Amino acid sequence: MPVTEPAQIAIRAHGLRKSFRVKDEAVAAVSGLDLTVAAGQIFGFLGPNGAGKTTTLRMLTTLLSADAGEAFVAGADVMRRPQQVRRRIGYVGQLGGSDASATGLENLLLQARLHGMTAAAAASRAQDLINLFDLGAFAGRIVRSYSGGQRRRLEVALGILHHPQVLFLDEPTTGLDPQNRANLWDQVRQLRDGGTTVFLTTHYLDEADQLSDRLAIIDCGRVIAEGTPAQLKQRYSGDTVSITPAGPPDSLPAVERELAGIPLVVSTRIQDGSIRLAVTDATPALAAIFAVLDAKGIAIRAAALAQPSLDDVFLHETGRSLRDAGSPASGPATPRPAGEQVAA
Repeated sequence: MPVTEPAQIAIRAHGLRKSFRVKDEAVAAVSGLDLTVAAGQIFGFLGPNGAGKTTTLRMLTTLLSADAGEAFVAGADVMRRPQQVRRRIGYVGQLGGSDASATGLENLLLQARLHGMTAAAAASRAQDLINLFDLGAFAGRIVRSYSGGQRRRLEVALGILHHPQVLFLDEPTTGLDPQNRANLWDQVRQLRDGGTTVFLTTHYLDEADQLSDRLAIIDCGRVIAEGTPAQLKQRYSGDTVSITPAGPPDSLPAVERELAGIPLVVSTRIQDGSIRLAVTDATPALAAIFAVLDAKGIAIRAAALAQPSLDDVFLHETGRSLRDAGSPASGPATPRPAGEQVAA
């Protein structure tokens, strides 16, 4: 059995499984997951809350033992060589890892010393990271006084202080405002450009789409789609039409039901006051949509061809929207009956 992987493969997992006991019943969190991540890319791991993203990440980072399967990270066997894996990776969890009662500089210096650096080397590396992440204005302040964006930048700096081959980021922008999210995205891209492989878990569609060189969508503990964002949207979604009726919001479900019966329509869902339709061919589908609306006397405020989204991919694969999958209060999307669906 090999205990190393080729250098061009940063992460490889095969058949990973993990279950937890809940009220004397085994509940599967990850169910036979397969994954390959090439070195030097940002790999997005996208899925709703509870899909198995964090459990997978914790197994890959040796924080949680797998029930079955194998995994290699940064060239080392996760199960047989966990210490090697830990030396070669960085990890920034959802709750972070900084000491709130110390300054940012003190956090960096302590981390460097824990990694075996001399005092001089630690000071030099800390200053490099302060410059890289633009921490200078607040590096001397106590961390509990930081804003959310400032703290996340410090935590990513701590995660790469020892020059890891692979950096794991678990939901890194949750709770950040748009400006801080965009700033952190820029920092992640710089890490990738410098040769670091970044494994990013997220439930934000735009984050996965904008940042990922490749991505996998996970649901119910399994990867249901994988590829570049563009490949996935083109492969699974076909064309997408957005219709905004002129009536009140409570009229949308009735209009959606009418449009769902059109043969060229693969699936429908209500989103942000509009009805979004995945169709097999936009030109004849638009004509059919307008004909149905005209026959029913339904006025529209706007109609547009929309770019397919990763949510469309998830909808195609699961029959429900990724936006709603993590929210028990949200209703499912309305797919056409399985026998009537046309492959995109």
